[in-house]
Amino acid sequence: MIEFKVTGDYIPMIQLLKAAGLVQTGGEAQIVVEHGEVIYNGQVDYRKRLKVKQGDVVEFRGQQIKVI
Repeated sequence: MIEFKVTGDYIPMIQLLKAAGLVQTGGEAQIVVEHGEVIYNGQVDYRKRLKVKQGDVVEFRGQQIKVI
């Protein structure tokens, strides 16, 4: 599990995927979110601008990111 420390109140989903190194570009992040490849707190989520906050867990291609 990757622990990602967010500065501020939240980080947008596509920025989190990119910052955690799970995708190469923001465009790639948008595509994987649109195609339902991202699980947010146990459910598939299609929102690219979703505000991910402390305590949330994001799963993508077998990797988990816990936002701290």
